[in-house]
Amino acid sequence: MKLATFLPPGSTEPLGGEVRGDEVVAFDDGSTVASRLHSGDREPARGAAHPLAGVTLLAPHIPRAIFGIGLNYRAHAAEQGRDLPETPIVFMKLPSSAAPPGGPVPCPAVVRRLDYEGELAVVMGPDATVAGYAVADDVSARDLQRREPQWTRAKGSDGFCPFGPWVTTADEIADPEALALRTWVNDELRQDASTSDLVFSIPQLIDFIGETITLEPGDLILTGTPSGVGMALDPPRFLEPGDVVRIAIEGLGEIEHGIVDRG
Repeated sequence: MKLATFLPPGSTEPLGGEVRGDEVVAFDDGSTVASRLHSGDREPARGAAHPLAGVTLLAPHIPRAIFGIGLNYRAHAAEQGRDLPETPIVFMKLPSSAAPPGGPVPCPAVVRRLDYEGELAVVMGPDATVAGYAVADDVSARDLQRREPQWTRAKGSDGFCPFGPWVTTADEIADPEALALRTWVNDELRQDASTSDLVFSIPQLIDFIGETITLEPGDLILTGTPSGVGMALDPPRFLEPGDVVRIAIEGLGEIEHGIVDRG
């Protein structure tokens, strides 16, 4: 099942629904993606159907917590000349970082080195189970990240986590650690990898975070980014207003968002 939050044409009232092929069918019982993640309900949607091309997809839900993982792809660590971490590097993004799959991503005036990070997002369900997966961009301000010991501003800025385009429930993905992941900037392929390159597995990340923090339904774990980020290119190539980032993960769909000045 693919769980989505969307605006029907001409409406300002978000609806929860199920994506089926080229349509999205609204839940007729008042369900939202968040409530489905909490309850585990997988009853098919039976409401009005809308052509997928005619709706506006919003962030599937606003997570209570977004956990990022640093240096969790072997090739990404190698491109920075870094040793593999002995334990997961965990940082936080804020609920206000969550953004629709189509963005836009606002670049604050203080940021001069904005970067993309295509990532597999794990969406938590009840009792620390995996409810599903989504495509995410762990947008990063590299200049702030380098000069500030805490990454809250560098990683947790408003709109710095577009994700979606929907939540694909875990039963549809046979092996989340064997998925092709690709990122394009202005149609130029920048990242081309597989989630098989993860340093720490999804169960290991869940167990590590869970040692000190109770994972709640809807929480996101961004599992890390592969090689090919802008700061590691020679010369480095950072995002500018007007650029368009597209990220696709096998079996999960793709997100595409523009970069704009925050103003």
